[in-house]
Amino acid sequence: MTSNKDSFVISMMERHRSDLPETNTSDLKTLTEEAVLSFHNINYRETVQSGFLLCKKTRVIERLSNINGIMKPGLNAIMSPQDGSRSLLLDVLAARRDPCGLSGDILINGKPRPANFKCTSGYVPQNVSSVNNCRQQPPKFPSSASKNMGGNDVVLGTVSVRDNLEFSAALRLPMTITRDEKRRRINEVLEFLHLDKDQNIKPRSKELRKRTSIAMELVTEHPILFLDDPTTGLDLRTTTDVILVLRRMSKRGRTIIFSINQPQYSIFRLFDSLTLVASGKVMFHGPAQDALDYFRSAGYNYESHNNPADFFLDVINGGFSDILDTEEDGQEADKYEKLFERQFQIIGELANTYAQSSLYNETRSKLDQLLGQQKLESSSALETTCITPFWHQLGWIICRSFKNLQGFQSVTVIQAMITVILAAVVGTAFRVLKNDCIEVQTRAGLLYLLTGFQCITSVSAGELFVIDRVRFLHEHTSGYYRVSSYFFGKLLAELIPRRLLPSIIFTLITYLIAGVKTSVNCFFTMVCTVMVLAYSASSLPLSIGAGENAVAVPTLLVTIYFVFMLFFSGLSVYSGSFLPKLSWIQYFSIPHYGFRALLHNEFLGQNFCPEHYTEEMYW
Repeated sequence: MTSNKDSFVISMMERHRSDLPETNTSDLKTLTEEAVLSFHNINYRETVQSGFLLCKKTRVIERLSNINGIMKPGLNAIMSPQDGSRSLLLDVLAARRDPCGLSGDILINGKPRPANFKCTSGYVPQNVSSVNNCRQQPPKFPSSASKNMGGNDVVLGTVSVRDNLEFSAALRLPMTITRDEKRRRINEVLEFLHLDKDQNIKPRSKELRKRTSIAMELVTEHPILFLDDPTTGLDLRTTTDVILVLRRMSKRGRTIIFSINQPQYSIFRLFDSLTLVASGKVMFHGPAQDALDYFRSAGYNYESHNNPADFFLDVINGGFSDILDTEEDGQEADKYEKLFERQFQIIGELANTYAQSSLYNETRSKLDQLLGQQKLESSSALETTCITPFWHQLGWIICRSFKNLQGFQSVTVIQAMITVILAAVVGTAFRVLKNDCIEVQTRAGLLYLLTGFQCITSVSAGELFVIDRVRFLHEHTSGYYRVSSYFFGKLLAELIPRRLLPSIIFTLITYLIAGVKTSVNCFFTMVCTVMVLAYSASSLPLSIGAGENAVAVPTLLVTIYFVFMLFFSGLSVYSGSFLPKLSWIQYFSIPHYGFRALLHNEFLGQNFCPEHYTEEMYW
């Protein structure tokens, strides 16, 4: 942590421009105490396509319009109706959105964000158990409609809480920090978040996952932490615990910026700053405790028994209109249509009221001072950087992958048993092979079966990256590792034990029982051929799955490909070659190359009909 003693946090009304730290932000790692984030005239536009392939229409939607504000050390909450504005604003401030549609300035302590801001600020995605997509550039930024991807998680639930923290510390802290120092930081964070008793437990519950995700960001000691709806899906007790943890962090000088939906009053009163947005416009930005007085001064009556957060959102949603008091059941559709029009009208009025308020003018005055200093320096494009070398990242990715495999021991055992049983059955069926002319086709059929097994078992290899897509996007964007280290780490740690070893075991057992060519050279040649075939067959679903969000699409395409290619390869077993008019297909067939290599290895130099004095067979 930045200090062992909680520092006093000055409220936003009491802080002055001279109180802002002047730390050099050319490298955010120098910020060890406080960081003030300011945003000036933020506008964000998204290009949306609709229609079919030949009739696509493109239109530009303005998602954020003229957003201004200052986020200081403390709890800075962003609230909005269910229109996605709060998460969008948070992602824009955290540099987790495609910058192509962004205009305006975002500063840290009055200076441009450093190029590696995404890697030197903490970010906890929405709803850790059903995490939102972390945005990065390149290659593609998913839309807000694709945020929830069930089954994906930035917290690995098959390893312990401590293992997750150690992975974050090992890849996000400089190599100059000793292991003892990293261990000390991890122990301090575990104690701070009351995770010391659960450190050896796998994070399965929502509360434990949420605390673990926050702990993984705390261990890096970044001065700014973004959280997208950290209380979504949690009960009141867990929500209160999470907010209290964030409050304790803010007391240590951290700038906590988070989106939240209709918090209880016991939670709302802990906020230092409140930003209300709706339809991409600011309704209020300032001290949270001044929000009620601001809405009262705007003419809205607040009842003492009402929750302030509910009151604000009811005002924005048009809930204080007399339209809802109508009792005519036959006018239900008209009532909600009028309510929608009323909501649109109120949002426009509130945005104009805030733009003309003294609170906005005070904020603009401070922002203009900061922006005037920023013009002396040029801002740099944001990029993803890593502070650890390739081999260090590769080792930790492999280590975590093997620990992850240990969490599926029963699945691994069942897969091994099925492979052994299937190999024994196939080997026994071909045990009657003999070296005479009538067995050539049978032996070729066995090699064809081996080829088909390698291809069919490789169909699901595309899941390797699709399942972990969300975690990869989050970790890579946050500077855990490079793409190359992740790719090779996953291949070495998961593709070999889960894809290659079962293929070799199947081939070995079948080879021994069926009694095919028994020379040592031929045996190792066949094993090497099977390895190359397995990797080649796995490369196809991997390459297709790398660009897809869903597992079903690459699996279906690869299945169709292998079915057709195996069909044409099977024809060559009985006809001796491809059909004349379709012979060109063999050049695009992975099974064909593997099958021909096995045939060459098995039949080269053998004479199956010595009594007929036929020549040796050459394939």
